[in-house]
Amino acid sequence: MEIDYSNIKVIGFDADDTLWVNETYFREAEAQVGELLSHYETPNKIDQELFRMEIKNLPTYGYGVKGFVLSMIELALELSNGSVSNTIINEILCIGKDMINKPIILLDDVEDVLKSLSKEYTLIVATKGDLLDQERKLEKSGLIDYFHHIEVLSEKEEHNYIKLLRHLEIKPSEFLMIGNSLKSDILPLVNIGAAAIHVPFHTTWQHEKVSKNEANGKGYKTARRLNEILSFFNAKK
Repeated sequence: MEIDYSNIKVIGFDADDTLWVNETYFREAEAQVGELLSHYETPNKIDQELFRMEIKNLPTYGYGVKGFVLSMIELALELSNGSVSNTIINEILCIGKDMINKPIILLDDVEDVLKSLSKEYTLIVATKGDLLDQERKLEKSGLIDYFHHIEVLSEKEEHNYIKLLRHLEIKPSEFLMIGNSLKSDILPLVNIGAAAIHVPFHTTWQHEKVSKNEANGKGYKTARRLNEILSFFNAKK
């Protein structure tokens, strides 16, 4: 699919699983809590119930590790009928603290791509999650100086992006978004007339998945690796 990027002035990057590893840590934590609570339910059932709990709590806690930990604790209380031990609650808290303190592992070619694109375009981060946690990760990543603006959104829906573009004083046709989630980073942008490039990560949270029908006919490109996007338009090498 040929897409014209000649009008692009600002490029937005998702953060988690686009710039650095994130979802892998959630999958590891789910396996840990499944083991902790295994005498109450099967690991598969625990996984299903944890997802249900997370979705139920999103309007209250939002995205990120802290809301995830609260959902794990709430699930432990529910599965045990309130009898879960203080030891298990403490172990769940330790899982969360360990997630927050994980090292920032950049994905392949991230800094080279940012360095190249920043010569010609204004770069921003448009991500969602816990504000404090995302600020910490950006600071630890060593990438913050490449970005003109950092936006942590409560949700990545069309009206949120429209508000962001108004704040940046750019038209949708002048904006390109790059991210790993079709649901959050790609389809909302295409729907408002902006450009988007999908760079899939090997692990996707169930909440971020979309059906083929939802994605069919939408005008966006997909890159297997982040450095492939440089060939899509005339970025300075």
